[in-house]
Amino acid sequence: GYHSSFVDEEGVRKACGCPLLPLKSHRNEPDSDAEQEDATSDIVDEAITFFRANVFVKNFDYKSSADRLIIYLTLYINLALKSLEGCRTLAKGKKSIINLGLEKIVIPGEEGFPFPGLFVSPKSQHEPGKF
Repeated sequence: GYHSSFVDEEGVRKACGCPLLPLKSHRNEPDSDAEQEDATSDIVDEAITFFRANVFVKNFDYKSSADRLIIYLTLYINLALKSLEGCRTLAKGKKSIINLGLEKIVIPGEEGFPFPGLFVSPKSQHEPGKF
């Protein structure tokens, strides 16, 4: 599988062992930073880029906590694509993705979490809210 380039973990906060990495913002209004934002990628861009290759990997040898996040994001992208099956219009597709985002997600330490052992269980009751 393909590994994340976000291997520098110095100063990166984590929740349940998952790095809380910055995400690019996508704004519709033009500004001087827009071109620079497009030149860099974030962890979501990596997960989308690597999705095709990583979705077929049975045993992913992760090298950093960002790789763990890539594994989790690969699952979420797969769920998003499945939720779009049968959506014949852009409006239905948007509604499906919004509804997926509103669903309660199972977090590390809860029954049904798809990757037991990949992330550590929360150390406090506030940590899951950051995940």
